Amino acid sequence: MKILLFMNSRRRRQHGSAVLILLILLMIMTMLAAANSSALFHLHRELKLLEHRQVERMNASPTNTTTTTVSPASPEPK
Repeated sequence: MKILLFMNSRRRRQHGSAVLILLILLMIMTMLAAANSSALFHLHRELKLLEHRQVERMNASPTNTTTTTVSPASPEPK
């Protein structure tokens, strides 16, 4: 009888250790997923900011255009 009780308690400890290891791995995976989500959020926000800056720069003033000036009207002789 003592042999069966010893083997049974040993299995319970092994199952308890397996559950503990599984919970730790699950927590690590959850932390990694949260960190990745946070990083993606920040990258998306930075990408929007860069796009906004580029649009502003492109719409600000064209650099390769020529400016036309209108000469003042010449006075009419009397």
